[in-house]
Amino acid sequence: MAKIDNQHIRQVSFYILLVSLGVFLFLQFTNFLPALLGAITFYILLRSPMHKMVYQKKWKKSYAASLLLLLSFLIVLVPVGIFLNMLSVKLNYVINNSNQVLETFHKLISTQEEQYHIVIFSDENIKKISNNIANFLPSILGATISSITTATILYFILYFMLIGSKEMEFWLEENIPLKNKNVDLLGIELKKLVISNAVGIPLTAIVQGLIALIGYWVAGVTDLGFWFVFTCITSMVPVIGAGIAYIPICAILYANGHANTAIILMLYCIIIVGTADHVFRFALQKKLGDIHPLITIFGVIVGLQLFGFIGLIFGPILIALFILLIRIYLNEFSSESRNA
Repeated sequence: MAKIDNQHIRQVSFYILLVSLGVFLFLQFTNFLPALLGAITFYILLRSPMHKMVYQKKWKKSYAASLLLLLSFLIVLVPVGIFLNMLSVKLNYVINNSNQVLETFHKLISTQEEQYHIVIFSDENIKKISNNIANFLPSILGATISSITTATILYFILYFMLIGSKEMEFWLEENIPLKNKNVDLLGIELKKLVISNAVGIPLTAIVQGLIALIGYWVAGVTDLGFWFVFTCITSMVPVIGAGIAYIPICAILYANGHANTAIILMLYCIIIVGTADHVFRFALQKKLGDIHPLITIFGVIVGLQLFGFIGLIFGPILIALFILLIRIYLNEFSSESRNA
């Protein structure tokens, strides 16, 4: 009896040590969690072509992994980098010409105040806005540096995941404490979730950006390339979405004396662009992964709070994965309890 008690004490002590060390390490590496989630997402998308290149075409693992990393870099990160460069140029212009920008903004507000006899912004508020604009650029630059670091770590992790995919998957199959059918279900559903969000959300954003681009072009908006990309990015934000892009455009048009054009463009974006977003987003994601729209909406909100911009993709995946794990738990243990 003493031996059993000692064995239990040793086992519990080891568990406490293991959990404590695990929690400590997790807290130290929380800043790298987006990179890990990104690596897992890319791995699920690149797993099939990696296996075809290695096991069918007999490529070396290092060559196949390097090629896939290069292609993903060119397709995903290069366009993002170009947009960030464009955004930096715009922000520099705003900072260097903040007085002119604020004057245009103040002109627009003053017109409404005189017309409706109300006070929207006081001089004190205008001064606060000016100070906020002056402090905005450093935060954007800091976020850009953080994104570069995250991307570097992401590709470092992804490379070793790809070249060791067989061994990694075999270890997971052997050590995940689930029935084989539930392990298979987890793999299949996780792949659907990743494809639905990592492919569906950006594709929907591009479609919405293209539809908005038509309206911008007809309205005579300049710098269409920047506004197209900016609309694509903002359309992934829940609730207001692409309004972050087209509302300033309409305000600028209105301030420059094109009131009718601004009103027509605003209606076009609200009705046509907004409708296209909802219809295409929910139809595409339901077809790719059968994900409920509420999971996407709340997932994006949670993801933005946890991971920033990259959480637009990871948030819905995490919520859908949580619901999937509940299903697997019920399937795993409810059946056992009934059989017992």
